[in-house]
Amino acid sequence: MNWPRPLPLLLLIGMAGALAGILAARMLAQNSVRLQAGTLLPAARVLAPLRLSDLDGAAFTNASLQGHPSLVYFGYASCPDVCPAVLTALAAVRRRAPLAGLQLLFITVDPEHDTPAVLKGYLAAFGGGFIGLRAGESALAPLLQGLAASADRRELSGGTRAINHTATLYLLDRHGRLAAVFTPPFNPALLDADLRALARASAI
Repeated sequence: MNWPRPLPLLLLIGMAGALAGILAARMLAQNSVRLQAGTLLPAARVLAPLRLSDLDGAAFTNASLQGHPSLVYFGYASCPDVCPAVLTALAAVRRRAPLAGLQLLFITVDPEHDTPAVLKGYLAAFGGGFIGLRAGESALAPLLQGLAASADRRELSGGTRAINHTATLYLLDRHGRLAAVFTPPFNPALLDADLRALARASAI
């Protein structure tokens, strides 16, 4: 039997060197990005397993994040001021289309009241283009914890409620890993510029 001949040592060394060069170039490009409105992580971080559902009842998992960058925001439909301001800013960013394939994910922290129908109507008011997601408390907790986010429900007099929640935007790369964070107030022009800078550097 004729066994395949091993590749020459010099060829293997050359291939390894080329691969190392590509990886080094990518790291240098990412490290050269300076964000105006956010913070780029030194290394992308893997998320906890996702167990969410979209507004049509289909499962939304880590596999759903593959292939496109995503901006994630936690909020709720009856939020009086912060959420509408953030969604308005995100709608403006979406119209500018700074990053090819960008997904805008809105994850409710009030699934008891934010039914699929409620969220569909709420998100449509900001021009559409948002992916609404829901999960029970036990499924949402690991994701919140992994992102250092919080959602503190408080029942108020008269049967009303308020939820103090993190207003951070989380940017996930095309592999579904946490790559950058943005904190309020959000300026659509600065967000747009940062996302374009990341796209030019192939850092997402």
